[in-house]
Amino acid sequence: MKNIIKKAALYLLPFCAAASAFAQETPKEEDYFRINKVSSPEGTLLEVGGLTVLPNGDLGVSTRRGDVYIVENPTSRRPFFRKFATGLHEILGLAWKDGALYCAQRGELTKLVDTNMDGKADVYETVYAWPISGHYHEYSFGPKLAPDGSFFVSANVAFGDEEWWRGESRVPWRGWIMHISADGSKMEPWATGMRSPCGISMVDGELFYTENQGDYMGSGGIWRVKKGDFVGHPAGLRWTGEANSPLKLTATQFNAVVDERKVRNAQGRMIKPENVIDEKFITMFEAKKTIPELRLPAVWLPHGVLGISNSEMVKIPEGAFGPFAGQTLVGDQGQSKIMRVVMEKVKGEYQGVAFDFRSGFQSGVLRMAWGQDGSLFVGETNRGWGSAGDANEGLQRLVWNNRIPFEMQTVKAMPDGFEIEFTLPVDKKSAEDLASYAVSSFIYKYHPVYGSPTVNMENCDVKGVKVSDDGLKVRVIVDNLRQYYIHNITLEGIRSKDNFYSLVHPTGYYTLNNIPDGNKLAMSGVSTRNSAKEAAAKEAAEKAKPAASKAAAAKPGTKAEAATTGAVKPAAAKAPTYEEVKPLLAKYTCAACHNADKKQVGPAFKDIAKKRYTNEMIVKLIYNPNPENWPGYATEMPPMPQVPKADALKIAGWINSLK
Repeated sequence: MKNIIKKAALYLLPFCAAASAFAQETPKEEDYFRINKVSSPEGTLLEVGGLTVLPNGDLGVSTRRGDVYIVENPTSRRPFFRKFATGLHEILGLAWKDGALYCAQRGELTKLVDTNMDGKADVYETVYAWPISGHYHEYSFGPKLAPDGSFFVSANVAFGDEEWWRGESRVPWRGWIMHISADGSKMEPWATGMRSPCGISMVDGELFYTENQGDYMGSGGIWRVKKGDFVGHPAGLRWTGEANSPLKLTATQFNAVVDERKVRNAQGRMIKPENVIDEKFITMFEAKKTIPELRLPAVWLPHGVLGISNSEMVKIPEGAFGPFAGQTLVGDQGQSKIMRVVMEKVKGEYQGVAFDFRSGFQSGVLRMAWGQDGSLFVGETNRGWGSAGDANEGLQRLVWNNRIPFEMQTVKAMPDGFEIEFTLPVDKKSAEDLASYAVSSFIYKYHPVYGSPTVNMENCDVKGVKVSDDGLKVRVIVDNLRQYYIHNITLEGIRSKDNFYSLVHPTGYYTLNNIPDGNKLAMSGVSTRNSAKEAAAKEAAEKAKPAASKAAAAKPGTKAEAATTGAVKPAAAKAPTYEEVKPLLAKYTCAACHNADKKQVGPAFKDIAKKRYTNEMIVKLIYNPNPENWPGYATEMPPMPQVPKADALKIAGWINSLK
């Protein structure tokens, strides 16, 4: 008897282990990457504009208030803050070179030197100065060091007086990236088309920058920038007639391709361009056919999903953050988070995939720098810009706990779809099921409107999958690949082999600038099983049976007939609950900028409810927002005509229930 019980217990062990694996909750991003606060002295306001790590491991921090600090032992529990310089003008970048700190103020590149070795800068030297008009939006960013020791800085556009929505370059080189020689003796304009180039970055000796959504910028993205490039915003074209401009494209030539929509009303006032539903529009890649100087984004960062105010890029060094070493992180100021990007070159051009990585920072993520221990310093600010994080400032540190999360490590383009590599082996049954995958593609309009809805959205059928023997790679055959489009790749059904975890981040956005050449997979060697279609067929068959029974039972004069034909008074419509509307707020990125109770990037939903709009009026404002209704918010809401009216009405009904 004892032997029988022992055998039964042994047989039950694998079952219990499997049940336990299925029951385990998938870990979240915070279970792998911890956010630590860097303690600063009381009264220190760290609206961080620049970060750099010095050769001895100390951390240089510049602030928008014009101060520079050196932080000694920055990874310890009690770092020491020493004020190194003060009285500067909105420092939005910091670099260390040859024993000195360099920073970009509003109108100059400045060198800070401690010549008497007392721990404070006693020399503030202008390396190079550029014009400013005094407009509040003329921020300057950088510097970034080139491999030869020279500097790159970038300059924001201003905005119009009457046309307050239109970016303009009032003085030379606004909306440009400038290249300054190592000794400051020479400046050459490098490239233009920038609107708000906060994310000027140097990765592997190559110059990149990230852009925010705005006029002419349908969404944020990452651009590789070469000399003479035009990346999309026309304001800087005002200066292409200058002798030292590397670009000769004129504003007139540009406006002949992309209508600037300068229209006056009956009173002679300029009319703000708004999104028009079902209009005939042009995309950026279509404009490039006529404007060869136009450089397309290497990677689009879909607005409201992967940030709303994209900032600095940094490469993950070897030995840091485990399986993601060598990849790139991109900060976002508005959503107070960091995204992960993996780029590849196809036919000589960069393209690649972007994922969410870590959210939950206390303020807007503006700058990042790697500590010598492999942790990531994160500098934050939100004054005047708004952010998901509640605090106005912050200096935090992101630390990996040496556990490997179950993630898509890379996505690479293939002639017939994508190859997806995972950080851990996949469960083969889930990975061979076509129902585990969903792929669609979309793009943005190229127009002078602030932002763009997603347009030309189409589904891309998954035709087959092939899983590698080690379970670390899956080749996915995808129909309807479209060059230049953003491909939303979602793997909700994929599970890990050992724990049956779902992916921490199941969605990636791949920008397909080029479809590679090469051999396609033969359909004979791939899995085409689709559990969703099998279940749907079974359900349809089951439904067909009772339908026939009901038809036979519902004879004239019977109770069944009365039940099927009797009039039922409709119940009064109730406002949707938060739980009912929550998936819609996430799906359409409403939650990226709005909170139910408090001001975030946009107004609180309760404050919108106080306006007493009808549900229909809220729907109209979703489709075509009116920023004049909400003065004091730095980031305009983009038009969202892609939200189906039924869903928009549900959202509106819930908002109005908060009155």
